[in-house]
Amino acid sequence: MIVHKMATASDLDLPTVAPGVLAPDALRDPKVRGRMSPTAVRLFLRLSELWRLAVDQRRALLGDISRPTYHNWQKGKVGTLTRDQLERISLVLGIHTGLKLLFADEASATRWLTSPNRDLPFGGQSPLERALHGGMDDLYAVRRYIDAWRGMK
Repeated sequence: MIVHKMATASDLDLPTVAPGVLAPDALRDPKVRGRMSPTAVRLFLRLSELWRLAVDQRRALLGDISRPTYHNWQKGKVGTLTRDQLERISLVLGIHTGLKLLFADEASATRWLTSPNRDLPFGGQSPLERALHGGMDDLYAVRRYIDAWRGMK
């Protein structure tokens, strides 16, 4: 098994206000976003493989990026992502992290993510279906739900 070390803010020479906390205006700087972009895309692609997402589902989570852009990213041709794209990837990674903290194994986490849920934010849809609506608020709704659930455990 190959274990990859996740890049940290200090590894990427990013402006921080505390260890692991990006400075509030950091994403306004295209140079900062450029340094973050390849790592963010690699993490997103790995996670979307783990979740077995179809290409169109991946594109929806990323804000409906074009197919050519997505396929370029898959080939490692990543330019500078927008703040919106980086925020979307951050939310998806946060959802995954929250699920890892809530569930003992990946299969249980994926089952929860893909199963119909009658709780208010989902209205009978799965949390993944809610996220796939494609709006930033949809991603935030899933992330907030998981974070609140984690707070109760």
